[in-house]
Amino acid sequence: MGLLYHEAVGRFVTESQFVQAVGLSSVLPGSDALQLAMYIGYAAGGIPGGLVALLGSILPPTVIILGVTMILHRLRREAWVGNFVEGLAPAISVLMVFTAWKIFEKGGETGRMGWTIGVLSLLVMWLKIPERLVVVAAGIIGIIFLSS
Repeated sequence: MGLLYHEAVGRFVTESQFVQAVGLSSVLPGSDALQLAMYIGYAAGGIPGGLVALLGSILPPTVIILGVTMILHRLRREAWVGNFVEGLAPAISVLMVFTAWKIFEKGGETGRMGWTIGVLSLLVMWLKIPERLVVVAAGIIGIIFLSS
């Protein structure tokens, strides 16, 4: 999402449109990044742009994953491979936090109400309530309490 934000905001969509698209893609089933890419492709070139974005988002990772899988299958008994894979999870988590923070700074409510919604969202996720319900509830609370 960070790459999409950096490349698309200002060129194809506004920050407000991007933040709204992130919220909508979080509620819909499927890959958030894929849905965002299709939205930005659609904003840039209509239906053909959306289709090109879809193919451009699916084909390269598929080819890369197939190649990496073939290599890891041959090296699966090596100890460093397991350590490498285990090290990816925290790195990806930190990247997601930084991306979320950047979006929050640019388009989110940063007053007391925004922080309250954020903390409550983290609390209900910690309680293992489904994420999609949390996002929908946070959106409804935002509509009710943050409307001007």
